[in-house]
Amino acid sequence: MEVTQKNNDKHGSFEVIDQEKSVAQMTYTWAGPTKFIIDHTEVSSEYAGKGLGKQLLMAAVTYARKENLKIMPLCPFAKSVFDKDPALADVLF
Repeated sequence: MEVTQKNNDKHGSFEVIDQEKSVAQMTYTWAGPTKFIIDHTEVSSEYAGKGLGKQLLMAAVTYARKENLKIMPLCPFAKSVFDKDPALADVLF
């Protein structure tokens, strides 16, 4: 399984690909040039409980840190992970 990223001027996503099939996705919307809003996370039911949502979130955090960006987690899953892990606070806005 691998995590891929798609990005354009307004939206983007991180996806987990397994055997050439998307099995989990986290979408985001740009809120200016230095901020993005995580608005949805979805994992296929057959992959539930395998930590793919967290893997997607960590890919977003890594991307934000590398590019000096900030994240607003509106998605309930993403918000819950940020609320539980103070080590991620550096990328919040």
